[in-house]
Amino acid sequence: MTQYLLSVHSSTADYERPLEEMQPLFEATAAFNERIMAEGSWVFGGGLQKADQAKTVDGTGDAPIVSDGPYAETKEHLGGFWVIEAPDLDAALTLAGDASRACQSTVEVRPFEDGE
Repeated sequence: MTQYLLSVHSSTADYERPLEEMQPLFEATAAFNERIMAEGSWVFGGGLQKADQAKTVDGTGDAPIVSDGPYAETKEHLGGFWVIEAPDLDAALTLAGDASRACQSTVEVRPFEDGE
């Protein structure tokens, strides 16, 4: 089976929504997680803190340079992700649709390199 990264696109506003508004999304996402674990598709997943908590490290020079925040100035950023196993892209896209519905965000699907 191929592994895929399902990345959730978020914005700063998503983190500012009231808990009572977000709770149904948390519950739907937890149910999705439980389902894909039971089906054997789950490899790893998690939500991320706000983008302003990020650090960027550039180790291409003589000494690493650490900067605050995400690398690019964008309105959207990575809010969370799943690493799944699926038999093919169509199955991964189906799971991504379910993930998107659960977390109410856009989900990007990208296969991992196969190492060959």
